Amino acid sequence: MKVVISADMEGTCGVTSWVQVMPPEYGDGPSSTAEYERARARMTSEVNAAIAGALAGGADEVIVNDSHDGMRNLLPEQLHRGCRFITGNDKPLGMAQGVDLPGVGALFFTGYHAKAGTPGAPLAHTWTGWVQDVRLDGRSVGEFGINAAVAGHFGVPVVFVTGDDRAVAQTRDLLGESVVGVAVKEGYSTFAALHLHPEEAQDRIRAGAEEATRRAGDARPWPLPVGCRVEVELDHQTRADQAAYVPSVERAGERAVAYVPADGLDFVRTFRAVIKAASVRMSP
Repeated sequence: MKVVISADMEGTCGVTSWVQVMPPEYGDGPSSTAEYERARARMTSEVNAAIAGALAGGADEVIVNDSHDGMRNLLPEQLHRGCRFITGNDKPLGMAQGVDLPGVGALFFTGYHAKAGTPGAPLAHTWTGWVQDVRLDGRSVGEFGINAAVAGHFGVPVVFVTGDDRAVAQTRDLLGESVVGVAVKEGYSTFAALHLHPEEAQDRIRAGAEEATRRAGDARPWPLPVGCRVEVELDHQTRADQAAYVPSVERAGERAVAYVPADGLDFVRTFRAVIKAASVRMSP
């Protein structure tokens, strides 16, 4: 069995500021670059812990998909030698890239954060800062739900999640308590948290990943139901104006659009088109 790891960054131990997760081209001078470099090193260490746990649990191969902003944050030379890895941000399946490969039987989420609008959740958001919510048949989901649905299309279940306590709870609430969760920090607010020591976080991630891999055979995928209505709520009517031009997408409110995908693949393709269209420049 192959395991795919979708590696995000905001849920990494020690992270509570946007400065820490901004790649240099989006940062603000040397201090932000230094903060980012330290955070990406911890991100890489947590991914390595998940890789080691998956291999110890019986995985034949581990494929890591860098899933954070720019999607080239992991330090390749520091990654566990037992993995292959995917980088670059123009990927058909986005944060779930790799789940379509032959033999993949489980998906891990590492460094994940809570959905947009969650109180007390460090750096909570959904996809971009201007997406207010994503609802599947009326149920609010975060990136964990979006990516689980894409994986579900290929028959791959989510079996493991790490991040802040709200992100772990939200993922397990949506996908079921069979998902093994490791919270590396407890949120106080959007910009504050109580953290484990990084080495303790890594130890717990390794143990959790091993357990999740051993139990993966009993997990069930989470595909979109037939006829699922997808709603994307944005922060401004102008974004909804542009998103509504995407084929099969309709206006669903003052700042929202909706569509009914044919399947999970159509879901992610149309979602990415909506996000792209809605990224219109807001200033004159």
